[in-house]
Amino acid sequence: MTVNQSDRKPNGTADMNGDMKGLANGLNGLSLTNGTPQQDRLIVGVDFGTTYSGVAAAYSATPDDVDIIKTWPGGNGITSDKVPTEMAYEFIDPMPEQGDNGKPHRQIRWGFQFKPEESRLRCVKLFLDRNQKLPHFVSPLETAAQLRKCDRTVMDAVSDYLTKIYEHTIETLTRRYGESFMNTTDVDFVLTVPAVWSDAAKNATLQAAERAGMGNRHELRLISEPEAAAVYTLKSIQPSRLKEDDNFVVCDAGGGTVDLIAYKVTQISPLRVEESAVGTGGLCGSAFLNYRFEDHVKERIGTERYQMMREKKPKTWMMGLRYFEEFVKRNFNEEEHSEVNVPFPGLPDDEEAGLESGFLIMTAEQVKSIFEPVIKQVEDLVEGQVDAIKEKKGRVSGIILVGGFGQSNYLYTRLKQHFNSAPPPPYSEQPSHKNGVVEQQSIEILQPLHAWTAVVRGAVLRGIEGSLVETRRSRWHYGTSYATVFDEAKHAISDRYWSPLWERWMVADRMQWHVHKGMPISADAPISFHYTRNFRPGQSLLVEDDLIGCDQDEAPDAVTKDLTNVCTLTTDLNAVPKSLFTRLTTTKGIEFDNLDFELHMKIESANLLFELRVDGVKYGAVQADFH
Repeated sequence: MTVNQSDRKPNGTADMNGDMKGLANGLNGLSLTNGTPQQDRLIVGVDFGTTYSGVAAAYSATPDDVDIIKTWPGGNGITSDKVPTEMAYEFIDPMPEQGDNGKPHRQIRWGFQFKPEESRLRCVKLFLDRNQKLPHFVSPLETAAQLRKCDRTVMDAVSDYLTKIYEHTIETLTRRYGESFMNTTDVDFVLTVPAVWSDAAKNATLQAAERAGMGNRHELRLISEPEAAAVYTLKSIQPSRLKEDDNFVVCDAGGGTVDLIAYKVTQISPLRVEESAVGTGGLCGSAFLNYRFEDHVKERIGTERYQMMREKKPKTWMMGLRYFEEFVKRNFNEEEHSEVNVPFPGLPDDEEAGLESGFLIMTAEQVKSIFEPVIKQVEDLVEGQVDAIKEKKGRVSGIILVGGFGQSNYLYTRLKQHFNSAPPPPYSEQPSHKNGVVEQQSIEILQPLHAWTAVVRGAVLRGIEGSLVETRRSRWHYGTSYATVFDEAKHAISDRYWSPLWERWMVADRMQWHVHKGMPISADAPISFHYTRNFRPGQSLLVEDDLIGCDQDEAPDAVTKDLTNVCTLTTDLNAVPKSLFTRLTTTKGIEFDNLDFELHMKIESANLLFELRVDGVKYGAVQADFH
């Protein structure tokens, strides 16, 4: 660091004075328009998903007319609300007329432009967040090998995919609105990210979007996927069905991940909500059902016959897998389907394996065995959100299912059974009417219209109307390290050092947590970090500090190895008037300048913003380099 901890004020208590001023006095936040009206513009929402991605757009003058892009390269005229998040690089030889100067150029195929058997990059989005566990079907080694072959990195691949999304979006919108309209209208992009992603992964998404041409990363907006879904679904619910203090758990169940967040209605008109539980998530999306289905088929027909089918008859396998995806995953109902016949044309009859006339016959119990562990994980995640609300005496009115997996009939049925089955009455030696009646709160399970595109529709609404979320819950502890005066009652002697400036024994690497996990954060009240810095004559006024994060329930008092360095904050103090610095002199005649200042951190839906203030006056932004 440019300025180390030994240069800080020796009084640890004074170091931390005013840390939470932003929460207490509601300092002015940054408005979307900075106080000036904005011209009508096109808002484009991009749901960059693990397995599928979607795009929606709306003109701010006609916000109810949301256009979902449905035509994609390689779709052969078939429309789809989303496009596979898949891509592959290939090198095209130069044309003969280019001569020796012609070099093979890289070409990208993406979306639907693949045959079933062709190799491609899948789930590359997951590699943006090193903190998240990868599903078993995603191989880091295989992905790295594919990228190395074409001299690309994960960031390159994500940027290349988003570039294709951007180019296709602009082309599609130009066809709809015309070139003159597009040339004279601002286009604002809002991207969605998982709620549980690290700040570094969110920042990487912004960088990739900027490289893709979607705009300056400081102007691009992010929104968490479940918040985007909540924006759309809560606004689509009739106001008469909403009551103040109602809590809704939004479960965004996609292909790779399931993301959850809970909101409490604080105001009906206009609609305003606040986060009522810390967002959670897990790797239990519908893609896991595909791989469990694959294992089931392999076990039923034998590994050798399965491998032969995959190699010699790939269309046979794809037909069976497509039927499982489009019918079984979405529509299976054990009360209606005692058995399911999955087509595998070309496979010979085998009574023992359950193959008959080109169909694999699956009983309801066999289908349930594929669903069970994945559904149980989703149930546990939802129950965690419900319990967190009930612990605070909150009322859970509904669970909203969105995303591709959120359309599953079986998931809907299981959650309905789980959250609306009355427990047995409590045991009592003296029977009474009171003990015989158990009050069971009814929790509605909702599958809104357009569940698969709820996230991207919500992203567009966020861009048009701003945020309807008044307060959010921090998913991490956030803090900074500091130095303070050595206290033999609190600190180990081995940790102390002598400060020549303050002429006292000091200890470094103490932690001050400015934001605690689960703490409600107002959208309009930045968090204030108070600092004191000392500069000898001629010393650089460019200072660095590390923002440290902790995802444990209890945060430690000192720096430990398991803490996360979220980002390095670079603050340029050259803009601060010299009159605000205080000249101090040690007993040995050493002169130095002292400055008290604050960094304000604003926590938005999916990103962090910082600015420098001295005595309440803003002196510029703070550069955050995420790790």
